[in-house]
Amino acid sequence: MSKELVFGHKNPDTDAIVAAKAYAYLQSKLGYDVEAVALGEPNMETNFVLNHFNEPTPRVVKTVANEVDAVMLVDHNEPQQSADDIADVTVTHVVDHHRIAGFNTAAPLYYTAQPVGCTSTILTNMFAANEVEIPAQLAGLMLSAIISDTLLLQSPTTTDKDREAVKALAEIADVDYQSYGIEMLKAGTNLAAKSDAELVAADAKSFTMAGKNVRIDQINTVDLNDVISREAGIKQAMADESAKEGYDLFLVLATNVLDSNSELFVVGEPKAVVEKAFNTTLKDDRASLPGVVSRKKQVVPPLQTAFEG
Repeated sequence: MSKELVFGHKNPDTDAIVAAKAYAYLQSKLGYDVEAVALGEPNMETNFVLNHFNEPTPRVVKTVANEVDAVMLVDHNEPQQSADDIADVTVTHVVDHHRIAGFNTAAPLYYTAQPVGCTSTILTNMFAANEVEIPAQLAGLMLSAIISDTLLLQSPTTTDKDREAVKALAEIADVDYQSYGIEMLKAGTNLAAKSDAELVAADAKSFTMAGKNVRIDQINTVDLNDVISREAGIKQAMADESAKEGYDLFLVLATNVLDSNSELFVVGEPKAVVEKAFNTTLKDDRASLPGVVSRKKQVVPPLQTAFEG
């Protein structure tokens, strides 16, 4: 059996890094020759998690066809979010919790998708289904991924499956997930350490909507003023990146992870679609979005609907 690479999306968050490690571990126990890699450097939060559980940082790659003929995807499926040469390899497995868009294969594959808060939640159940024990260290990593994706189970994407997985993983890892979760989320919000360009790129994903190239970034913080005070620089960085990469519309969602409120910055067109999507009026290309914390559930779907309406 030839070696396969396992990886999450570009600009990886904690779940993209951890899910790749967890799925690679599971697949190795099931007889596959696999290696977990990343399509970018871990962010501050993920580095905190890796350091906390004494876990090595995965190898970073940009292309995969130069190494393998087949790959396994976690936490994504859309080609523009994947390896640059994803079209040149065979995708044999996918485990994801996002919408399916622009994804197709020439051959049948193993595809697992569930509308839960985190890929690591799906993987927790896959370990159980395959009767493979989760080591304590890996349980801590997977717990961290769920905390990250669900904002400590406060996001509207959170399901009972996520809550059950958190409790099970916390027990295996022997972690008080409430206190650890707050510490972890705060560790990922040291915005002063990043430039404006880094902030708008750190957690950005690309989407195609009604033929438009849409870029959506999310910045987590414990104080929205830390982002608002940098509004001019952030918008300039958004404009620069749009000009460079050809984005029609660039949205940055700044989210307070403690009170679940967000501010939205918008660069590009059509802004009218953005106002329609969120039932708001942009003032100086900015709007407050109380209670909006999930790009997957509260930003992408209404934006897609507004584009198609």
